[in-house]
Amino acid sequence: MIVFLTGATGLVGGELLAVLSKCSAVEKIYCLMRAPSQADAVLRLRGVLEIHKDPFDGRKIIPVLGNLFDDDLSRSLAAIPHLNDVDTVIHSAANTSFSKANDALVERTNIDGLRKVLEWAESLRHLRTFLYVGTATLCGKDIRDRVVHEDESPHAHATHLVKYTYTKMQGELLIRQHLPDDRILIARPSIIMGDTRPIRPRSPVILWAMAAMNRVRLLPVNPQAQLDIIPVDYAAKAIVGLLFSRRRYTTYHVSSGPTAATTPQKLGKIAEKYFSDLPPVTFVEKALLKQMKLWARGKLPPNSDLYQHKEHLEYWTRVFEDKGHLRLVLSGLEAYLSFMDLGQVFDNQRLLQDVPELGNSPPADVYITSSMRFIKKMNILEGAIDP
Repeated sequence: MIVFLTGATGLVGGELLAVLSKCSAVEKIYCLMRAPSQADAVLRLRGVLEIHKDPFDGRKIIPVLGNLFDDDLSRSLAAIPHLNDVDTVIHSAANTSFSKANDALVERTNIDGLRKVLEWAESLRHLRTFLYVGTATLCGKDIRDRVVHEDESPHAHATHLVKYTYTKMQGELLIRQHLPDDRILIARPSIIMGDTRPIRPRSPVILWAMAAMNRVRLLPVNPQAQLDIIPVDYAAKAIVGLLFSRRRYTTYHVSSGPTAATTPQKLGKIAEKYFSDLPPVTFVEKALLKQMKLWARGKLPPNSDLYQHKEHLEYWTRVFEDKGHLRLVLSGLEAYLSFMDLGQVFDNQRLLQDVPELGNSPPADVYITSSMRFIKKMNILEGAIDP
């Protein structure tokens, strides 16, 4: 197998690179890299693997200089002779920002960038599989409090909480315009947070949300909402497992499913256990988020319900010092809280049937203990700038 991988320096892409690099059936892994030189690209790829002490084989892992923003990317890739033998394309690159300020950039990366990779992939004579790493949350915000199945998406009329999920929906529609079903493999991870191993995360994505909620401690979200969360190492093993399996479908949820789903309340109990010196994790009505924002601006009217939570208000005054910092954290958290309130769980029976050796993901409230020391050190203000 000769693989072309995008997003190799990202959270999922980096883990995919590590897993693929150890597969004897994989002969070469060409990694699309945005770098000033080949030498710089090699150093970055080495860093991706060395972060978890995975070996780097320069004969197997080869950078290809290129940029998803380059209008000539398709032609540039087609002009590289040794890429003509690529038989597997894994498109993991994506801008995952939830910030509205980045909407244009998210769309340009996730739709226009994908289109260029597809236009090149169409020309590959030996292409067997185009693996697109999507997201289960492309189903949109209209589905609530139930198990979601693969065939319910993509749905062009779905409404979305953030531009990111919209672009991933459009991405799936775009792939089917360019390639036949027998060459398409779509893996849709649910929420990816942390790692089952006690190792430094490749990226703080999503783990930041856990750290921020742990710091705030007063959470306007349904404590019993079902949460479909998986660790990144499980996601990578599942995706590579699908790549080598005898697949019966083109689209798979890579998820916890109903068996291993968690809840905000279960995660809150873990946070209380590891950070017992902080106020209790308290869940309140979603409507209180507006009051929390007003308090952080110094404009909360007297007799507001939020004043009942005196312990938390005193704690916020002490820990945030500048109320503007709390405003920043709440702004970054808002989209995550909305996703949590949807109560979506993604059916994973296809995955478990076609990759039976994988087994279920461990529940997030079990494996997240491996990440607690990283949560403790995380700078939540820095992460809040671009959630």
